[in-house]
Amino acid sequence: MRILGIESSAGPASCAVWEDGRILACSTVNTGLTHSQTLVPMVNDMLKNAGIPLKTIDLLAVAAGPGSFTGVRIGVAAVKGMAFTEGKPCVGVSTLGAMARTAEGTLFNGIICPTMDARRGQVYTALFEIRRGEVVRLTEDSAVSMDDLKKQLEKYKKPVLLIGDGAELCYNKFVKSLGEVFLAPPHLRYQSAVGVALEAAATQDQAVPSEKLVPIYLRLPQAERELKCKQSTGK
Repeated sequence: MRILGIESSAGPASCAVWEDGRILACSTVNTGLTHSQTLVPMVNDMLKNAGIPLKTIDLLAVAAGPGSFTGVRIGVAAVKGMAFTEGKPCVGVSTLGAMARTAEGTLFNGIICPTMDARRGQVYTALFEIRRGEVVRLTEDSAVSMDDLKKQLEKYKKPVLLIGDGAELCYNKFVKSLGEVFLAPPHLRYQSAVGVALEAAATQDQAVPSEKLVPIYLRLPQAERELKCKQSTGK
């Protein structure tokens, strides 16, 4: 099974090709340019430089959310376009699940806690556990306050590894009260297409045709939230 993974749910954008337990190629851009400018050219260049024709890809995967609404839409649209053109199946994976996959195979034993800054005093998060080197999901993706997240973590009474762009924020809030809480090193902390490909390999039975691939939103976009607020208040 050869999988092309794409990640554009936050600041960095990346792509990777995974095949039967090996990463054949990967590329990352984190220069501040918009994903609409960098993503597709980066994918094309990676495939060309690695000598991997798109037609040899068996499954296309994308981080479908949660994350930046614009970034997620760009990634999903790119995968839909490639999957449609090549007649390939595709799968949208949880951004948080893909982040947790980057810790798979490490020596860490405890709770993996991916966190993304969701603004409004909340983080997107889900909890996972490393069991004999494998990642096991404990909770569903959600948008919660850091105080509520801390309460969830306290119940497990196990070491916690924080991953994601919200990790440092949570670490500073939790470190004095949770005990064994750790920050993932920078090269494992942020969203990565390698994690997307690994998560897709574990969830390939959920693959769909291109027309059925959709983003995963845990909250309405800000414009829609503001519109609903105005409609409810009449202002």
